[in-house]
Amino acid sequence: MFAAVIDAAFPVFALILTGWVCTKRNLLGSSSREGLNSFVIYLALPAQLFAAMSNVELSDLAQPGFFWSFALGMFGTAGLYALVSRDKHIPPLDRLINSMSAAYGNAGFMGIPLCLMVFGKEGLAPSVITAVFTVSLLFAMTIMLAELLRLDHSGILPAIKKVLYSMLRNPLLVAPILGVLWSVLQWPMPAPAMRYISLLGDASTPCALIAIGLFLGQTSEQRAGPEVMRIVLFKLLFQPALTALLVLFVFDVPKTWALVAILAAALPVGTGPFMMSQLYQRDAAASARAILVSTVLSVVTISALVAWISQEL
Repeated sequence: MFAAVIDAAFPVFALILTGWVCTKRNLLGSSSREGLNSFVIYLALPAQLFAAMSNVELSDLAQPGFFWSFALGMFGTAGLYALVSRDKHIPPLDRLINSMSAAYGNAGFMGIPLCLMVFGKEGLAPSVITAVFTVSLLFAMTIMLAELLRLDHSGILPAIKKVLYSMLRNPLLVAPILGVLWSVLQWPMPAPAMRYISLLGDASTPCALIAIGLFLGQTSEQRAGPEVMRIVLFKLLFQPALTALLVLFVFDVPKTWALVAILAAALPVGTGPFMMSQLYQRDAAASARAILVSTVLSVVTISALVAWISQEL
């Protein structure tokens, strides 16, 4: 099982290291990072979100206990982080993105393959749902709150119009909504179009991880501070503990689905918060370092969790 965790984590390390080396060797400059960020934000990640939502069967959500447990574990973690960090000297929008980091797991790139290794085919459906929740629902809520924080508070009606207009122009929010609509209407997807969307979506995670490596290569002299370690603590320990409490003692969840929820909640920080920082032109240092540090430490924490899960199965 330790080897399974290494297998899932190694590509993350390798892609971040690739970007870091490219910066140090002057192979890719700051303009390359900006180009990669724009590609992910406006093309690759929206394609990934649309594909995830358009392929979800609504019947897969017929596990309300699983639904509520994972959602409450995710938003509860983000909310508590925002609460405990409210007195820190951090701008509200940065604190919001840090709160997202504390609950945003690497569900697609690490979670789905890891769940398949641990649970087999039985783990596919619940792991896909956790990925959809993470990359769509948490993303959407963070964007809505970010737009509210950016209001000038000149009046309720103009403020509402401004938020709606900003949200409708945001591809990271529009794409999953269109995906849900496509799924509900059950429209057939032409094979060439699906292939095009899949190719774009598949490029999202590797490009984002390389962009993180490029960013870290430009700021590598800074160490992970207390804010980064706080994010990592919430992500690797608090979120899986809260999720475990909910799936095991509060809601009625089938055993395999409950264990998938706990494992998905324990994943290291994904690339979403870093891309959100880039989207709103905020300092991405905390989210970038949280991704790296949490991924390194998750080799130990997830290995221990997988060992426990193997005894429960």
